[in-house]
Amino acid sequence: MNTRSERRRLRIAMVTETYLPEINGVAMTMGRLVDGLREREHTIQLIRPRQFSNEVPARAPFFEEVLHRGLAIPGYDVLKLGFPAKGKLLRLWKIKRPDVVHIVTEGPLGWSALSAARALGIPVSSDFHTNFHAYSKHYGVGWLKPLIVAYLRLLHNRAHCTMVPTAGMGKELQQLGFDNLMVVARGVDTRLFNPARRSSELRRNWGVGPDDPVALYVGRLAAEKNLPLLLKSFDTMLAANPRAQLVLVGDGPERAELETHYPQYVFAGIRTGEDLATHYASADVFIFPSVTETYGNVTMEAMASGLAVVAYHYAAAEEHMRHDHNGLVARVDDSHTFLRLVAELTNDRARIRRLAVNARVTTERIDWAAIVSELERVLLNMAGTHAPTTASGDASGSSTPVVDVGT
Repeated sequence: MNTRSERRRLRIAMVTETYLPEINGVAMTMGRLVDGLREREHTIQLIRPRQFSNEVPARAPFFEEVLHRGLAIPGYDVLKLGFPAKGKLLRLWKIKRPDVVHIVTEGPLGWSALSAARALGIPVSSDFHTNFHAYSKHYGVGWLKPLIVAYLRLLHNRAHCTMVPTAGMGKELQQLGFDNLMVVARGVDTRLFNPARRSSELRRNWGVGPDDPVALYVGRLAAEKNLPLLLKSFDTMLAANPRAQLVLVGDGPERAELETHYPQYVFAGIRTGEDLATHYASADVFIFPSVTETYGNVTMEAMASGLAVVAYHYAAAEEHMRHDHNGLVARVDDSHTFLRLVAELTNDRARIRRLAVNARVTTERIDWAAIVSELERVLLNMAGTHAPTTASGDASGSSTPVVDVGT
């Protein structure tokens, strides 16, 4: 086995349209992966849009930023589209060539990076993080879905491999014609998200007693998150126990209307770090009805925090939850069963505790260090095995998936 001093150190260009301190699953995941790769002494060149006009590129050991112009995505302003930058990237990479280019998001900046890398013969990997094609119907442009899928398929299939967080997502993309898919999972910080952070004081601020059930939702307050089912689910809790309370952590375009119609609920806004972890641990049941996730980091954070999770058999829940062992799952879009599961759980304190304990045990086996090691292995393999290509060459390699997610 190679020691750290013997292992090849890579120069990795990562191209993303979102990064910390922006608050979303992609930014959080990339922060963890970048930190992990730097700890292994790989140099990261992070290329992203500016988050504010006077931002200065960061420099640190094994890390440098290249900032570019960008524009907020209409209706989804937490993310930006980076403007095209092929010429800039060609000049940059001719001066100091990366061993591999990793494309995190699929906007114009990502497409520019793909084109520049192919022109220079640099191996390219991509990551599938966000179901933009699934979002389209929630924003009144469902007719665009075939065009969005076609664009995403074209971009990802020009890379040497596309990383997906679950086998289920890989199968879904295979059916849509995506090639060269590889499962690289995600982790959860079990030191941060921990049942020990439960706060009686915070629960008192929410207006509940020690035994009153608290339902929690963490995520974007937006149409694609299936919020009507969240509200119906909590109605079933209230019917079973009038002392129940709903806490919503997050922000988004639906928040103002929700606060107007449901002033009795707790709208905690955006929370981060230990404050977020305390909000998780101080609840009892985590209700997550979304079916537009590529993974769903919040599901794992809730499980690590010792909550009983009710979710659809999808994304992270499909990958890590076993029904009535470490959570409750319903078939996708079976809202009747979803509502029934929430209602049955409301006053069953023993069941809530059992699910919560088993959920915590599950997450203790999902460590970020192991995920970083897997990503490192993939990138080292790409840098060492893919021959240089040209703009006229075939950068996608064989049509056989790197990992057959169908098996």
